[in-house]
Amino acid sequence: MSVKAPTAAEYMPLPVVDKPLTLTVSNSHSIDPNEPIAALGGLTPTKEGRVAALRRRSSMVRDKWATKMEFLLAVVGYAVDLGNIWRFPSVCYKHGGGAFLIPYFIMLMIGGLPMFYMELVLGQFHRAGCIGIWRKVCPLFRGIGYGICCICTFIAIFYNAIIAQAVYFAIVSLSKIWDSEVPWASCGNPWNTPRCSDDLNVTISRNGTRLSTPSEEYYLYNVLEVQKSTGFEDLGGVKTSMAVCLLAVFTMVYFALWKGPQSSGKIVWVTATAPYVILSILLVRGLLLPGAQNGLYYYITPDFEKLKDPAVWSAAATQIFFSLGPGFGVLLALSSYNDFNNNCYRDAVTTSIINCATSFFSGCVVFSTLGYMSLLTNRPINEVVGEHDASLIFIVYPQALATMDYSCFWSLIFFIMLITLGIDSTFAGIEAFITGFCDESRFLTKNRKWFVLVICIIYYFLSFPAISYGGQFVIPFLDEYGVSLSVLFIVTCEMIAVCWFYGVDQFSKDIRAMLGFYPGIYWRVCWTCSPVFISLIFVMTVYNSSFKPIQMATYTFPWWSVILGWFLRLISVLAIPVFAVIYLLSGNGTLAERFKWAITPQQRRNSATSLAADPTQIIDSSLLDPIHTLTPV
Repeated sequence: MSVKAPTAAEYMPLPVVDKPLTLTVSNSHSIDPNEPIAALGGLTPTKEGRVAALRRRSSMVRDKWATKMEFLLAVVGYAVDLGNIWRFPSVCYKHGGGAFLIPYFIMLMIGGLPMFYMELVLGQFHRAGCIGIWRKVCPLFRGIGYGICCICTFIAIFYNAIIAQAVYFAIVSLSKIWDSEVPWASCGNPWNTPRCSDDLNVTISRNGTRLSTPSEEYYLYNVLEVQKSTGFEDLGGVKTSMAVCLLAVFTMVYFALWKGPQSSGKIVWVTATAPYVILSILLVRGLLLPGAQNGLYYYITPDFEKLKDPAVWSAAATQIFFSLGPGFGVLLALSSYNDFNNNCYRDAVTTSIINCATSFFSGCVVFSTLGYMSLLTNRPINEVVGEHDASLIFIVYPQALATMDYSCFWSLIFFIMLITLGIDSTFAGIEAFITGFCDESRFLTKNRKWFVLVICIIYYFLSFPAISYGGQFVIPFLDEYGVSLSVLFIVTCEMIAVCWFYGVDQFSKDIRAMLGFYPGIYWRVCWTCSPVFISLIFVMTVYNSSFKPIQMATYTFPWWSVILGWFLRLISVLAIPVFAVIYLLSGNGTLAERFKWAITPQQRRNSATSLAADPTQIIDSSLLDPIHTLTPV
């Protein structure tokens, strides 16, 4: 059998076919920004060298949470704060009891949860804090970030002073742990006045003078020492013991923040979980007290007639907004340390449910004890609560604890709970400030420990008015003028910038890039309507605001306090239009061209932050083919 000899042409080498360079990416995985670029394959040595140079220029890798649980605990710890203990229960029983839960959950679904989810997405996708993020969303609204930083400062001044008071109570309770009773259990102490009454059933003396409880006089005349101040215009000096307690608070804040997520992620394991353990213990103790069932009945009994009142719906919207806390820059900062593909959708739903459930749960703890106090004092529960928020946790509840066996122990764990509730909320707020400025400066990022130390020292001394003998006038003043109206205006602008200028469609594409799916119609409709929802809350708040001085039970603020208060409000509010005007003036062309330029997101640079935010930017178009040539598998 003959075999045909091969021809010379068959010995010629096959021609080289130039195939387009492609990169295969699995739909279920994303490019890890920490993975060596050369490991991606398909690169020539020249391109590998250019990519390596790009990697070296982006060596400042953003910190990350060590585990997913640390992030969840940090968000829960921020959202669950002192307001869950004193504000939600009082708002609930004042506006229909159990019936209030209906507008509360409706407002959660149409406003609170969508805004909460939106901020988690923004921070995680763009990997930036409250200042730098607006370059990537809508540069015209960059002033939002600086306004948020002003609000964070106001909150840090008075909120840490409240925590310092809880530290004072905890130290006193610990020092008396082996004694039979706490110092505020009875009258006859050096700080008591003739109006002090050990009989809790008697509130008015024979000559018509209002009597006070031992816990009330202990708080006012021993803890605050208000007798050394005549009012807002004369705060008196700074109480040394409160300054020491405040120093302890800021020391804890510093060591929680100095290393970013590496340090705060460890702290939240204690500060976010301890309140639930203590709340459970206090609930069991409260349910065993006589009269507890009356307090719970008063708390949850629905009054459906209240639902016809628009003020109830307004209160529900305001409560859910301030409870979840969008607009303070905290959610942006915390989520910016997440992995790019972290399921922030699940995080938003989970933490929102935990926050709302905690509010209701803490209300059961509080009102079971208030029912007991109502039985002791023979007064209705609405008269037991007191006239202002602080009276519940520093006067009414401590008085109830003083009547129990082992009162020092119950008092100690109660105030430890208040400290842990407050401390993770306050360091989350300061973290928003620090992250915002660190993202703007590589120098601050490299020297974060010193930057955090400087900020804590500045905030410590700025808080002195709140711990002075007249601190009881400073705290409600800053709460009224420094936060409420200003943050509503800022959130309104934030929703307009994201939902209408950046666009819900683009925002949905960002979510798909991270999570692999588009948000449903429910989310897109809620985001489209969110600016209207928050604008209504803002308008109602403005309508209910007053240009009259703040009035307390026995004191009216001076007229000039209104001018000072509105000045503080305008500091944060005017940051938005001022920076918008500056940005427009810095552009070129006609006004219409400048405006179009100002609302167009800036191209992200190939920095460490943007690499983590958008894996498609790891390799730019000069190194590889355009991203549309990627072949999904």
